[in-house]
Amino acid sequence: MSEDALTKSSAITDINQLSKGKATILGLQHTFTMFGATVLVPMITGLDISVTLFMAGVCTLLCHLITKKKVPVFLGSSFAFIAPMLAVVAMMEKNNVSKEVGLQYARGGIVVAGFVYLVLAILMYYFDAEKVLKFFPPIVTGPIIAVIGLKLAPTAISMASQKWSLAIVSFLIVMIVSIFTKGFMKVIPVLIGLVGGYIVALVTGNVDFSAMANTSWFGVPHFTMAKFDMSCVMTVAPVALATMVEHVGDILAIGATVEKDFIKDPGLHRTLTADGVCTAISAMFGGPANTTYSENTGVLALTRVWDPKVMRIAACFAILLGLVPKLGGLISTIPTAVVGGISIILFGMIASIGMRTLVEHKVDFTQSRNLIICAVILVLGLGGASIHLGSFSIEGMALAAIIGIILNKVLPE
Repeated sequence: MSEDALTKSSAITDINQLSKGKATILGLQHTFTMFGATVLVPMITGLDISVTLFMAGVCTLLCHLITKKKVPVFLGSSFAFIAPMLAVVAMMEKNNVSKEVGLQYARGGIVVAGFVYLVLAILMYYFDAEKVLKFFPPIVTGPIIAVIGLKLAPTAISMASQKWSLAIVSFLIVMIVSIFTKGFMKVIPVLIGLVGGYIVALVTGNVDFSAMANTSWFGVPHFTMAKFDMSCVMTVAPVALATMVEHVGDILAIGATVEKDFIKDPGLHRTLTADGVCTAISAMFGGPANTTYSENTGVLALTRVWDPKVMRIAACFAILLGLVPKLGGLISTIPTAVVGGISIILFGMIASIGMRTLVEHKVDFTQSRNLIICAVILVLGLGGASIHLGSFSIEGMALAAIIGIILNKVLPE
């Protein structure tokens, strides 16, 4: 592919136009993007990091197979199940059960949650996606997509604030590369920002290599089978009802980013099936629940490289990281602030896509109903509102989406 073609505003929808080396670099860029959030979940819950990375890669490949290789998604660790997992561990520890075994029972609940996804996918298939789409007009989807990005904003600032000087360096590099460069450099701004920020961190003595000290070069991940207990299942599995709404929001966000309707093709029933199957398989063998990653959606928006093959390359790198702990340890030495500076742009891009959805569909904000629906979704989604029903809770984007859907149906045109 010529340098001039790469600099055009049109998206790259087939990486076969690029050399294998460039395609590999693009995949590596997505791997770096997902790494921090994906390993954060096992760090919080106590799951094995190598298993988490390995299952993220395997499940991403499986997801692409189920969705006919059409949807450019990467499946990483889901944060939605952290609270119920920790609740199960605490409950089991009261019965003198070790934390490791408690996590096995918590993962049993996640396996069942994956099957809940399958039931919902079957319902979607028989009740037609068009009927589902009627519940998600632009006045609902636009603010939901914006909430996905803005909800991540505090995370970006928290990461960047650990060392603002490094965050600003990586931020400026990504911005300059995205706007002022030409050719292939223009589609790998995140990778260049990471490398540039890392070099500055090395020179200034802000890199800690202790994470690599106790890691081996090669090792089979420590897989463990999930265990099942009805009380644990009832604590964890209902979360699937909330994450299903988040799934729809994520698929709409990815579709809006790459300008395709994935609700129709390959179909919401397929994306839900993929999410459910992959979540169940990951949890069964020692990993966390999976979810489509908004971080990687931000990279799609920034680079305009939309070929799903790039995500599959990233998945292969994730599997490699799971098998070579030393590489994972090396990536973990990248200062959090460097990633935070880049995340400011990536998360902001997702929010901007939500606003673009409202503009492109010419949503009329002189109508009070539209103002109210948008306002409620934004405030509930960003304000930390939650509804608790026993051990089950609905909060954040899921709650905002449900209330927004109800208001859109109830309020008169």
